[in-house]
Amino acid sequence: MSESWIVVLVVGAGTIAIKSAGPVLLGGRALPARVQGVVALLAPALLAALVATAALGTGQELVLDARITGLAAAALAIALRAPILLVVVVAAAAAAIARLVGVA
Repeated sequence: MSESWIVVLVVGAGTIAIKSAGPVLLGGRALPARVQGVVALLAPALLAALVATAALGTGQELVLDARITGLAAAALAIALRAPILLVVVVAAAAAAIARLVGVA
């Protein structure tokens, strides 16, 4: 068995242990209100961090290019309550136009 598979198995076992620790330790009780508030904010915060690093980063550098235009257009479309498919199309079109104009 290669080192890669050993790492995959160890990480998988660790993930299972972490996921099962909550129900085992709580024993069917509900989470406290403060913890529920933090858990509710984890997914949006993680998604925002992923979007920011994908839109602003290239390797180890901060890059401002046409992706920012697409991100701004997507944010505007979301603020106007557009359907998600339209948000993606608007963002792609805005980034493409910015590249065509020479922002990138």
